Amino acid sequence: MRATLAILALLPAPAMAQMHHMDGMSMPGMTMPAAPKPAAKAKPKPKTKPKPPARSPIRPQSHSHAGSDHVMSTPAAPIATDPTCPPEHAAMGHCTPASTAAPEAAMPAMPQDMPMHAMPGMHAMPAATSTKTGTDLPAGSAPPPPPPTTRAADRFYDPAVMTVADRTMRAEHGGMRFSQILFNLAEAQVRRGGDGYRWDGEGWFGGDIDRVVVKSEGEGTFGRSIEQAEVQALYAHAIGPYFNLLAGARQDLGPNGGRTHAAIGVEGPAPYWFDVEAMLFASDKGVRARGSAWYDQRLTQRAILQPRVEVNLAAQDEPDARVGAGLSSVEAGLRLRYEIAREFAPYVGINWERRYGATARYARADGEGSGGISLALGVRGWF
Repeated sequence: MRATLAILALLPAPAMAQMHHMDGMSMPGMTMPAAPKPAAKAKPKPKTKPKPPARSPIRPQSHSHAGSDHVMSTPAAPIATDPTCPPEHAAMGHCTPASTAAPEAAMPAMPQDMPMHAMPGMHAMPAATSTKTGTDLPAGSAPPPPPPTTRAADRFYDPAVMTVADRTMRAEHGGMRFSQILFNLAEAQVRRGGDGYRWDGEGWFGGDIDRVVVKSEGEGTFGRSIEQAEVQALYAHAIGPYFNLLAGARQDLGPNGGRTHAAIGVEGPAPYWFDVEAMLFASDKGVRARGSAWYDQRLTQRAILQPRVEVNLAAQDEPDARVGAGLSSVEAGLRLRYEIAREFAPYVGINWERRYGATARYARADGEGSGGISLALGVRGWF
């Protein structure tokens, strides 16, 4: 006994602490002898049990020292279940079992349909207010806001003066009146059987939406009376960004004239900037139709090539007007003009014309041909 105590006394403190820590532990394949009791009488144990330490995932082994006695308290059932880290190694601090980690506080499940402001401890968030105005608002049928009626200038100027100024301002911002007189064709034609002349022009006055239009066209032979001519008085109303609806009257002139027609049709630039016009004429003698189109092909900034075509039809024969039913005549031309100024452009070109059906028979009966080619020399101008 004395020899054992002497050996223990010679050991360093760390070794003593390790042996003290391993005292009473059950290692696999190792049996530790019980420590001998000292000769001195042990102190009696207290009647009251010591307060157990706070519970943890793994309860550490507690040692009770009574004099030189080493009393090892038996731990509760092991909680660690990690096979890679046995309780003995975990107690020695060699590893940390996965089950000893403090579990995180689980957040209670929130129902899918529970609003955020209904969660315990959360305050309701104020509803977002819309700041959209004007065209950002969705489409609806609400009436527009009334126009402002107060103007700062009204406090300083006479109401009559302000009324005139307001009318002028509205006219300058879309209510202005314009006018133009255009002669698209004004030419002399060199042809077999007698040189002649031809004109095709119009003039209009009005605004962007409504206009009054006067059109005229005709032809004849030098030294003779006018063969045929007409004048149209029309009202034009815009039915879109490009096209106008025309309605009015047409009056025929010349030896075969004297007839008045009701006129209706459309005109405007078609896709690819083809100027087109389609008219329908009705009188007490019959119904006629006319379609024409032309295109300005710019070769340079001043040289412009204009192809042009015109077709005339009739619903029935009109012998006094020398017009037959069906396709009565077709005309096609090609003219090259040079714009000395935008408003003044001389041109040269060729023109082809042909009469068909009863219209051609009426022309031959009157000593005229049914058609042919002519050289055109003229001027295109507007002001």
